[in-house]
Amino acid sequence: MKLSGLEPLVLNENSNFINVGERTNVAGSRKFLRLIKEEKFDEALDIARHQVDGGAQIIDINFDDGLIDGKEAMVKFLNLIAAEPDICRVPIMIDSSKWEIIEAGLQVVQGKCVVNSISLKEGEDKFIWEATQIKRYGAAVIVMAFDEVGQADNYERRIEIAKRSYDILVNKVGFPSEDIIFDLNIFPVATGMEEHRRNAIDFIDATRWVRENLENVSVSGGVSNVSFSFRGNNGVREAMHSVFLYHAIQNGMNMGIVNPTMLEVYDDIPKDLLEHVEDVILDRRDDATERLLEFAETVKGSKAEKTVDLSWRENALQDRITHALVKGIDAFIIEDIEQARQEAEKPIDVIEGHLMIGMNVVGDLFGAGKMFLPQVVKSARVMKKAVAYLNPFIEAEKTDKSEPVGKILMATVKGDVHDIGKNIVSVVLACNNYEIVDLGVMVPPEKIIETAISERVDAIGLSGLITPSLDEMVYLAKEMQRQNFELPLLIGGATTSKAHTAVKIDTQYKNAVVHVNDASRAVTVVGDLLNKKSSRAYVAELKKNYDEFRTKFLKRGKEKSYISIQEARQRKYTIDWDTSEIVKPKAMGVQVLKQLSLKELLPFIDWSPFFRSWDLHGKYPDILKDDVVGEQAVQLFNDAQEMVQHIIAKQLLKPKAVFGLFEANTINDDDISVQKKGEEIAVFRTLRQQLKKREGIPNIALADFIAPKHSGKTDYVGAFCVGVFGAQELADSYREKEDDYNAIMVQAIADRFAEAFAEYLHKDVRTKHWGYAENEDLSNADLIKESYKGIRPAPGYPACPDHLEKETIWDLLEVEKLIGVTLTESLAMWPAAAVSGYYFANPEAKYFGLGKITDDQLTDYAVRKGISKEKARKWLHPNLAE
Repeated sequence: MKLSGLEPLVLNENSNFINVGERTNVAGSRKFLRLIKEEKFDEALDIARHQVDGGAQIIDINFDDGLIDGKEAMVKFLNLIAAEPDICRVPIMIDSSKWEIIEAGLQVVQGKCVVNSISLKEGEDKFIWEATQIKRYGAAVIVMAFDEVGQADNYERRIEIAKRSYDILVNKVGFPSEDIIFDLNIFPVATGMEEHRRNAIDFIDATRWVRENLENVSVSGGVSNVSFSFRGNNGVREAMHSVFLYHAIQNGMNMGIVNPTMLEVYDDIPKDLLEHVEDVILDRRDDATERLLEFAETVKGSKAEKTVDLSWRENALQDRITHALVKGIDAFIIEDIEQARQEAEKPIDVIEGHLMIGMNVVGDLFGAGKMFLPQVVKSARVMKKAVAYLNPFIEAEKTDKSEPVGKILMATVKGDVHDIGKNIVSVVLACNNYEIVDLGVMVPPEKIIETAISERVDAIGLSGLITPSLDEMVYLAKEMQRQNFELPLLIGGATTSKAHTAVKIDTQYKNAVVHVNDASRAVTVVGDLLNKKSSRAYVAELKKNYDEFRTKFLKRGKEKSYISIQEARQRKYTIDWDTSEIVKPKAMGVQVLKQLSLKELLPFIDWSPFFRSWDLHGKYPDILKDDVVGEQAVQLFNDAQEMVQHIIAKQLLKPKAVFGLFEANTINDDDISVQKKGEEIAVFRTLRQQLKKREGIPNIALADFIAPKHSGKTDYVGAFCVGVFGAQELADSYREKEDDYNAIMVQAIADRFAEAFAEYLHKDVRTKHWGYAENEDLSNADLIKESYKGIRPAPGYPACPDHLEKETIWDLLEVEKLIGVTLTESLAMWPAAAVSGYYFANPEAKYFGLGKITDDQLTDYAVRKGISKEKARKWLHPNLAE
């Protein structure tokens, strides 16, 4: 399923549970209802914003109330949301029992939404008609388990109605099966009525049946219903929600309307409460309801208070070692390992016994989603400290070290310098007793091949962040095929995808190729690939899956229409240059900044991406209070602040920047001529959108934001590069101490400083050097939202995906000579913590995505750049419509 607001939300077999915010629903929030009745829509928007900031990936909007004009309110609210980028970036769920309200919403909603809901309760004819209309509007749909007889209230009725609804939608309406979401009715349990005992378990069992038998569908539901009989006792309700979700998600529930503040972490539920709640949810005892009602009287508040103590030090030795590994505590590990060594027959037994028992627990918790990446990396640090202590004893006895379960070669491909994700995956695999051969960054294919042979590795893992890395991976797959390799090939990194892996890489290599989209999957995937008993069947299933995915993928997008580059230029974004504001920069030419203190950059740091790099998802600062990851986020953030202060105090990282402001005009529609005193000194080539749009919607290129030569106006453009030096050396110093946690921390912080530097410099340019926004007074939150005038797009990103344009910036600004930031052969920047791009000052300049382009623009672009069409294709192939 693909949904979207301003940003896409793609659900596949690897997606985590999708949380639907419930507070913009007049039935779900008394405050929201009051604000809508009082027509305080601006305040109601804040509730929507809070939902998104709190982690809602879809927001459910409902105005079904007798005292509200639902149709008018829905249209007004959706239009207001469309003007709020921080809200409308997520998809909308249009929720109503009235078709006129749903259709009014469908006519104004932005992106691809979800309709909630339709059902068979008024017969097939109406169901088919409504589904057909929803299909016309291009929305996904929630189907209630409800028919002419009534709501499904047991297992058999749920699957009967779901099967019937699915067959009608897919076979009669032609509704895309991936756009169908079933709500199988979550009803209360523990009501005291015998017929309600199986409400939760029947839902869970029906969910499993639906996901296994009705291809591509999703399952959702309103989770708070299950605990309705315990209103007023939040402690019990939170536990019930968590237990219900834990089991429902394991059985295929992948969406739900959930209030995150009403969830307890499953593993944090006290064991006695957990037992009583699971007895009710899973209907394990005849007296489950009575026992929970009685026990509920002892549960006060909403969260069990947590205290930090050392009582675990009184446990048995194995329990202490396991606790230290799970919690990432290294203070006592040498003491405990020495005791274990004294008791063991051989030092190696401590690794193969005590430590691997503990790391298996870590692996199981991580695989089950009960531990998070920062915790696992800390566990690895404790493990490495223990092994480093034992190694001299092992060497002294000349005993072979613990036999790893497999040897994995890891490398960031030629021309690419980004390795944070690769390093995290390496640590996670090492935690599970895999030996890692890490070749680092910018590794040529011949070295990967040579090392794989000489080291006799069991699998190869490739990482890449920039577009050219995709070609390197394809080339390596071809070379492995040519040399008759039989090793599995794992693909990962920000620019990679299952689609590219299936379409471009898997076709070049007859053996296993698998896209690993996050570290938590790596252990399972590698384990399946290297399992001697079942790997053949696993690889065959993998190949079949990728073949089916490839077939479906290549059929997609055929319905999209594109216009010629000539027509696209006629539909360009037009600015009235007679009235448009053009401000001459106060300081023209190239300038260098080398004496900046990192302290000055601190207020400009956006911490949200920092948490994402550790696989903790949420928006800062709200993530620090998140019910699921909040505790871990606070600990990670505190560690980061400590590292930042250490870096600043010791001046361990060095920021440098160069920027230039120049005269400019657009020429030949899509080229920006950069001039000095009327003489052309460089040309920026831009690309134009070619997707066919409805009348009046322009096809934009960056050149549209610069005055054309024929206007007679002199306009201006800027370019910049910032780099933060020293991160690699500092990270390496931590790795030498077996401290991967702080090594990864340094690289993640350096990236934040580089982005902060770009933000700082842009503000300086706007308010001082260019001066077109002298009176600007924006908070860091406003800067993160890009509330300022003007834009700073970067080559390689959506508006200008061609990395080759970096070469023009490097020549124009003499980047390498002045600040030492270099370009690899794949045009990645070194050091990795670097940002470069353009400055546009026009008030109408805005960010956009180029999307797909056609062969005529590719040919035209190659001619304008003076390069072969094959070279242009190499750099732009992800953007080609064919």
